[in-house]
Amino acid sequence: MKPSLKKGKKGFISVSLDEDLSEDDMAAAGIMAGKKGLIMGVANERSIAWGITQALKEQGADLAFTYQGDALKKRVEPLAQSIGSDIVLPCDVTDQASIDAVFDTLEEKWGKIDFVLHGIAYSDKSELKGRYVDCSRENFLQTLDISCFSFTAVAKRAAAMMNEGGSMLTLTYYGAERVIPHYNVMGVAKAALEASVRYLAEDLGKDGIRVNAMSAGPMKTLAASGIGDFRYILKWNELNSPLRRNTTMEDVGGSGLYLLSPLSSGVTGETHHVDSGFHTVGMKAVDAPDIATS
Repeated sequence: MKPSLKKGKKGFISVSLDEDLSEDDMAAAGIMAGKKGLIMGVANERSIAWGITQALKEQGADLAFTYQGDALKKRVEPLAQSIGSDIVLPCDVTDQASIDAVFDTLEEKWGKIDFVLHGIAYSDKSELKGRYVDCSRENFLQTLDISCFSFTAVAKRAAAMMNEGGSMLTLTYYGAERVIPHYNVMGVAKAALEASVRYLAEDLGKDGIRVNAMSAGPMKTLAASGIGDFRYILKWNELNSPLRRNTTMEDVGGSGLYLLSPLSSGVTGETHHVDSGFHTVGMKAVDAPDIATS
């Protein structure tokens, strides 16, 4: 039996449950039911983008995915199939024609989209250790192109398909705001990405399109494995965040769902921190154990 839905004056949806629901019924009743969106940046089941994807699917969203290269295709296709998606498209974000091909396909299949999740970033692993000042020109340009400009390129194409408004979300990190050991040029790229979010929010807001960034705490993802001494960064966050724990997939899933759904209808141009409160702390407990325990 499917639940009955009621839409209140404020746009909130109430669900009347008379008996146990199947997963399909729950998805049909979800806040993303009927919404169609593109997921870019899933690498495996530990990706932040995958955590958000699961939350979106549980709330009824229809999803399409992109990947770059055969190695990622072999990882992404089974994940997409596991949630019932058969739209898995190749995309090289450094090639405008490749981006265009993705949106041309989505326009043919769906006609419109409601949201985009951008979780794409790249830098030469050999330069994610040591000093930022030693960054090469080649890697600087490549990192900014893939990790920052790609979101603007995607946003331009996506906006043209959001005739009824929509939401865009990209992924950033605290290294955009403060110096994090070994994050180096990726921190510069993420700072530029966060600025892009604000400018895109202004450009697209008049069309009812919201643009936000999520700044998750350090997590054991494929991307994080390339950062030097990452295990120490992870432990530091756990010891010094107000919640005294690291960020979970459930954390990013819930916040991602919020930012891509009508629940955040009045939110745009924001960098939303999901880091157990780490970004709020000025003096670290580990630096002052006598204060922390007194």
